[in-house]
Amino acid sequence: MFQRTIPIALALVVIVGLAIAYSQAPATKGSAASNATLVARGEYLVHAGSCNDCHTPWVMGPKGPGPDMTRLLSGHPADMPAPEIPAGVLGPAKWGALASPSMTAWGGPWGISFAANLTPDEITGTGAWTETAFIKAMRTGKHLGAGRDILPPMPWPNLAKLSDDDLKAIFAYLHSIKPISNQVPQPIPPTGH
Repeated sequence: MFQRTIPIALALVVIVGLAIAYSQAPATKGSAASNATLVARGEYLVHAGSCNDCHTPWVMGPKGPGPDMTRLLSGHPADMPAPEIPAGVLGPAKWGALASPSMTAWGGPWGISFAANLTPDEITGTGAWTETAFIKAMRTGKHLGAGRDILPPMPWPNLAKLSDDDLKAIFAYLHSIKPISNQVPQPIPPTGH
């Protein structure tokens, strides 16, 4: 009896081991493919949403201004002071907002806002953010989902309408790009506030 039990037990161990190995191999492949699909979807949404228009600094080229893709989604350059807003140009029946030449600093009745560094840099970008904090920020209009207001021209109310899956895809894409160390300045409140 003991001699028949050992081969049966050994066969069961081999079968269970093979079943586990076989069931995990496709899941690992599927996860990599699934992540690549998620990142591709996020890239599509970032481009369709025109995130480069404000979060990638613009430079003057031979055919006019365009995004500097070497600084993809790195936000307002830390070494670029915000241009002064001339007195009297903002207000009712006047300009509602002004943009810097880099398209990364915007002035309006809210003061001056600077496009955030969306790269996965751990210190100056979104590298330390969690997916949950990112989604909460896009849903609430609060930095990290609980901090200061996210200011114009950031269209967070539009992003708030995206599905969780779309926001997860955007987050996955942002965490797949090259991290760029660039400490974006804090917003400047309007004069007199």
